[in-house]
Amino acid sequence: MIQYDKFTLDNGLQVVVHEDHSTKVAILNVLYNVGSKDEDEHKTGFAHLFEHLMFGGSANIPSYDEPLQKVGGENNAFTTPDYTNYYISVPSNNLETAFWLESDRMLSLAFDTQSLEVQRKVVIEEFKQRYLDQPYGDAWLHMKPMAYKTHPYRWNTIGKEISHIEDATMEDVKAFFKKFYIPNNAILVVAGDVKLEDIKVLAEKWFGSIPRGSDYHRNISQEEPQTEARSKTTESQVPMDAFYKGYHMPDRLDPKYFTIDLLSDVLGRGKSSRLYQSLVKKTKLLHSVSASITGSVDAGLLVISGKLKEGVTFDQVDEEIDHEIKTLLTNGLKTGELDKVKMQAESSHVFSEVELLNRAMSLAYFTLLGNTALINHEVEAINAVTEKEMIIEAKKMLNKTNCSTLYYHKK
Repeated sequence: MIQYDKFTLDNGLQVVVHEDHSTKVAILNVLYNVGSKDEDEHKTGFAHLFEHLMFGGSANIPSYDEPLQKVGGENNAFTTPDYTNYYISVPSNNLETAFWLESDRMLSLAFDTQSLEVQRKVVIEEFKQRYLDQPYGDAWLHMKPMAYKTHPYRWNTIGKEISHIEDATMEDVKAFFKKFYIPNNAILVVAGDVKLEDIKVLAEKWFGSIPRGSDYHRNISQEEPQTEARSKTTESQVPMDAFYKGYHMPDRLDPKYFTIDLLSDVLGRGKSSRLYQSLVKKTKLLHSVSASITGSVDAGLLVISGKLKEGVTFDQVDEEIDHEIKTLLTNGLKTGELDKVKMQAESSHVFSEVELLNRAMSLAYFTLLGNTALINHEVEAINAVTEKEMIIEAKKMLNKTNCSTLYYHKK
């Protein structure tokens, strides 16, 4: 059970405090409620660009990293389609340095022209390296627009195309900051060797005077049910043919979320999973195969992907996957199969909570979802899944009309 306390400043900043005095470390985690799904479809990649810009100096602190390194701190950030997360880890006796750094860039970024140009080049290079030059790197640039027709999940966090970052103006950047990087659109989690009363004082001192911005209300077009099979073929200089299948699934707060998460484990988590045993061990059609869920806040995807052995056709792979799915839907689960994936999921969850940083980020995430208390009910939700529910959901989801498939050919 993770213990925590919560309070909200007058400017709307939500603060969550998790005390753990078994360590002399403190984590300061700031989650901004903005991801790539909040972008204008003609100006994408901004949430990720800001992940870089936020380290380019702020109004009163020209170098973000230098003061942090002097007090033995570390920091990083990441962007998702649903939110952007920034975190600092410091010796607990130097926690106020982290408050100073984070509050100053929330108050006002430097908006330096040189910083924008440097980070623009960094992001463009990242786009090329991770998505265009890396084998299979562009798979999701093909998959997402095929699976999503209306929801902004149809583009990646890096953006739809490089030109959107190339053409970003200082006015665009300032407007994005003003809209999203405000206290009433953020969640601050402080965890570790800290005391609630001290954090109340520090939060008010460093964040309390930052002006509240206009409240952001999402108006995102949700995806309509998919009613026909979709497929696309592409080719590139890759080592072997590969495939990606995406099946639409409910959102993160849906009661059946964990049922489908465990269904993906039954299908393709590890070497004992059904698809691995069938397509890698038995028929030897594939070098590798896996199944997982995207885990997005809005309705996501259950994804099956694999790499083909030489001489194997996509038709053979499709036929074998269809056979395995039909077997599952007809015969149900094998004895102990559900218990095994539940145990794996529970172990992964419990192990992740050992790390203080993971606890801090989870507290921020569940607060974003609207119910911080959910952090203590994950294992309960996993263990509540039944075989009957799983087969019902599998019958709804694992059909061709709900599937988008990318056939990735080796040149």
